[in-house]
Amino acid sequence: MKYSHLLSSLINGKWFILPRDAFAQEVIINKLLEKQYDPDIYSKTLSETKPFSLQIGASKIEAKASAYDNVPEESTVQINLSGSMLKYGTWCSYGTMEIAAAMLEAGRHPRVGSIVLDIDSGGGAVDSIAPLTDTIASIRKMGKPVVASVDLCASAGYYVACHCNEVVSNNNISSEIGSIGVMMSFMDWTKCYEKDGAVKHTIYSNLSEWKNRPFELALQGKYDEIKSEELDPLARSFQAAVREQRGNKLKEETTGILQGRMFFAETAKEIGLIDHVGSTDFAIQRAREIRSNTMINQYINF
Repeated sequence: MKYSHLLSSLINGKWFILPRDAFAQEVIINKLLEKQYDPDIYSKTLSETKPFSLQIGASKIEAKASAYDNVPEESTVQINLSGSMLKYGTWCSYGTMEIAAAMLEAGRHPRVGSIVLDIDSGGGAVDSIAPLTDTIASIRKMGKPVVASVDLCASAGYYVACHCNEVVSNNNISSEIGSIGVMMSFMDWTKCYEKDGAVKHTIYSNLSEWKNRPFELALQGKYDEIKSEELDPLARSFQAAVREQRGNKLKEETTGILQGRMFFAETAKEIGLIDHVGSTDFAIQRAREIRSNTMINQYINF
């Protein structure tokens, strides 16, 4: 059977994700793990059946370098980041590696002046973040702004958004921002298997006393070590990234702001998680204004 990045991520991955976003997909996840879907289908990637596309103005185009040759100069490219974030593409979603590659290709083209990243995501796998944040940094170094236009923007989704030049909530009704935190959950099926007569044996080398130690203790209901060894370092790096990217805009004294709390758009703006509340068109306008100001400054300082 073809290797499935989706199954691997579900079973082995670490996640920055809003719990309700994960719970909403529990039925699909269970069917995948129980192999109720045709493996020939879920082992394929979405890009194999539907090439990744993006939008310039009212036109949708395939994400490839030649697609920009005839667009207007200083075009703003809209790229979607929606659903649960995974590093590699699966049968139901594009991977952040694919999205990042499309962003970089657009950013490098001389006829593209700015990018709007349209985010509607409750988060995802920890390893899905770096491809996007690295790409955003590279495009910004070119003098081309990246503006995040967000609806649901939680956990890993916000980790990415805060690295953009600005974050714009695209509505004042459903937009929620935050969930800056880390969680972990797993099911221990040992007692179910024991009822069927199965006995589990886990044996470690005498020289490997620390191997899987936090997880083995967690199975015993002792969570302190898995918190301190695995979850807390991730939480600290997340908090540090938000502090660095949002700077003095961030009202860190707000209860729960860096501890996983969610906020609606107006409050998120007041406490510095986002910069504006406006439509996607407003986000495009801001991207173009930032680009124009950058070009003026470059001309003045030349």
